[in-house]
Amino acid sequence: MQKWLGEMGRSLRSIVYPHCCTACGSNVLPAANGICTHCLQQLPRTGFLQQRDNPVARVFWGRLHLEQAAALVWFQQHSAVQHLMHGIKYGGRKDAACQLGRWMGGQLLNSTWLRQIDGLLPVPLHASRLAARGYNQAACLCEGIAQVCGLPLILSAVQRQFATSTQTRQHRKARWNNMKQVFAVQNEGLLCNRHLLLVDDVITTGASLDALGQQLRLLPGVRLSVCCFAYTAPH
Repeated sequence: MQKWLGEMGRSLRSIVYPHCCTACGSNVLPAANGICTHCLQQLPRTGFLQQRDNPVARVFWGRLHLEQAAALVWFQQHSAVQHLMHGIKYGGRKDAACQLGRWMGGQLLNSTWLRQIDGLLPVPLHASRLAARGYNQAACLCEGIAQVCGLPLILSAVQRQFATSTQTRQHRKARWNNMKQVFAVQNEGLLCNRHLLLVDDVITTGASLDALGQQLRLLPGVRLSVCCFAYTAPH
């Protein structure tokens, strides 16, 4: 009886809260996934992992020295990628974030420089935003990458000291000013003399990653690379 009631409860929940693809809304996907196979295969890949001089790398030229920099897909308004970004940031789709991380890990395995990386560092969320969202989508991406690539995940070494206002509609200069002194290193021992891969969901101006990287570059022996899921090309 208890087993039957449990199965009925799950069936009712699937009707009220159907498990659908975050990108297209299809319900044809495994329970552990947040994106259907079709949408995953149709992601608009950038090819930046094979291009050292790519638009993401250029974002940081003259500001932050990076060993490698890439984003894996193009972000466009009203696209499946935008639906994915909205879902993992505001829709509670942690399942999609972790799955995207595993997909990113598979792409990184094909890169020539992954073996140089010593650890994965997600861009931290402020405690208040983390509590409201329930998870850090960048950390979920890192978890997925770590599962595929076997790299250490570093979560407690850097803290976001205060919550910045949303940057979605801010101009480039306002974004950079908004990020000054946002991050503080809490555990140097986890970071020193390592090549760290900084991970975030989407990159536009690179303000958050730059602010984080500037703090990390003050530590002895730290080398930095960047990998984001999506890239928003400037208009």
